[in-house]
Amino acid sequence: MNAPPAFESFLLFEGEKKISISKDTKVPNACLFTLNKEDHTLGNIIRAQLLKDPQVLFAGYKVPHPLEHKIVIRVQTTPDYSPQLSLLEERFRVSIKDKQEGIE
Repeated sequence: MNAPPAFESFLLFEGEKKISISKDTKVPNACLFTLNKEDHTLGNIIRAQLLKDPQVLFAGYKVPHPLEHKIVIRVQTTPDYSPQLSLLEERFRVSIKDKQEGIE
């Protein structure tokens, strides 16, 4: 079978970064976040949370190729707000806490 080994879908190799950030030159006030070893599950969760923020104008993701285990998230924000700030860890902690309280 031509499929890559299963462990390649979740283990980072030596020197491989989990996330890389690059400025989107096509759109003002936008960034591309590449997350290695992730798939649609995390991409859709992040996109949905970002779209709840009124300062986020656009949030979307794509999986470049089905055999590549990475997602690319594109975020565009208002001019007074940084795309990097939109992905702060604290904002997701609050969301997770809200979800957990809803389950209990």
